[in-house]
Amino acid sequence: MPTVLEIQRQVEIILARHGVDSPRLSAQILLAKVLGISRLDLLLGPERDVTADLCRVFDALIARRGLGEPVAYLVGNKEFYGLDFQVDSRVLIPRPETEEMIEHVSRQWDADRALVFADLGTGSGVLAVTLAHLFPRAAGFAVDIEPGALLVARANARRHGVLDRVTLVRADFLTPFPPSCLDLVISNPPYVTEAEYRDLSFEVAGYEPRQALVAGKDGLDCFRAIEGQARAVLRPGGSLWAEMGWLQGGQVRELFAAWSSCRIVRDLGGRDRFVHAVR
Repeated sequence: MPTVLEIQRQVEIILARHGVDSPRLSAQILLAKVLGISRLDLLLGPERDVTADLCRVFDALIARRGLGEPVAYLVGNKEFYGLDFQVDSRVLIPRPETEEMIEHVSRQWDADRALVFADLGTGSGVLAVTLAHLFPRAAGFAVDIEPGALLVARANARRHGVLDRVTLVRADFLTPFPPSCLDLVISNPPYVTEAEYRDLSFEVAGYEPRQALVAGKDGLDCFRAIEGQARAVLRPGGSLWAEMGWLQGGQVRELFAAWSSCRIVRDLGGRDRFVHAVR
């Protein structure tokens, strides 16, 4: 029987030839998934034998990875802010930059604050569930227009024990909410322009849901809707945090000109990435 190390080396070469991102990491994550062990255990046991049956399962996953299917969809989960989330092709795969927005929010309020928040375009629910996890007295709404995404978000809220404080709402952003009812609106909305979408890698454009990425010709369609609706439903002094494209800072600032304050916040890479506006 082949060993873990032998298989990993062979598969790494194959994936590199296919031009996929991070061939070594992909091979390790998928092999660990098939073996039912952690990636650390995989690295600590390179001489472990792999049975023929497990090799066949692994080969099927590698064939899909070689075509560009993201690892997170193949294994069915992705870590976000230290929590494990179910993901599939109905939702975007969480990105590390989005974790930074949680950092900003967690510094803004004390952990015992009884926040009432809404996560717009919740997708897999990572923002809503993570906020409910970090703020034990918080109650939130996970809003999405796609029923499939809401099913994934519900599963993740249940997985992390916050389903009693996170209400799933099928809606187009904030239309069902009464005035001045929220302390926080948070969102990672679609913000990719149509031109940018054409240049995205196939691993993104070929597998992740287009409706969760693209927001019109200039990428700002969702921001235009969010700005007016959030200003109406936030309480005085309430905050909006949203992720945006790194070239959109000036345009987004103009959209929020009527707010009490608006600032563009850079990510760890030094690029404009978030808008923080106060009603």
